[in-house]
Amino acid sequence: MAKNRKNQAASIRFAPVLKVVLLCSLIGGSAVGYVWQKNEIYRLGQQIRQRETKLAQLQSDNKRFSDQISILHSPVMLDQRAKELNLGLAPATPMQVVRLTETPVTPENSSRQFAQRPATELTP
Repeated sequence: MAKNRKNQAASIRFAPVLKVVLLCSLIGGSAVGYVWQKNEIYRLGQQIRQRETKLAQLQSDNKRFSDQISILHSPVMLDQRAKELNLGLAPATPMQVVRLTETPVTPENSSRQFAQRPATELTP
């Protein structure tokens, strides 16, 4: 007897179509993933460049401010600023200066160890 060819043709055609669809979706998904990955690499590169630029700017500002602080802390600048503000500051007179003398360390005190542990005897 003759086989029913209409039922066989539908099942035979379905498998190749499914393979083609899966293969095309795999290739398309890979292409989309590749483009997305390249876009992320570009975006991250832009962020790195922006942050490096900002770091260089902050370092130059830091250098400029440290130079400005060292100038403002100089004795000449402090004297000039005190005169500008009329603070009435003047060098100390010899009567205003108090000199402290340090007592010399005796050899007896210099060899003494403050963190020394007391000697203990061992008992059996």
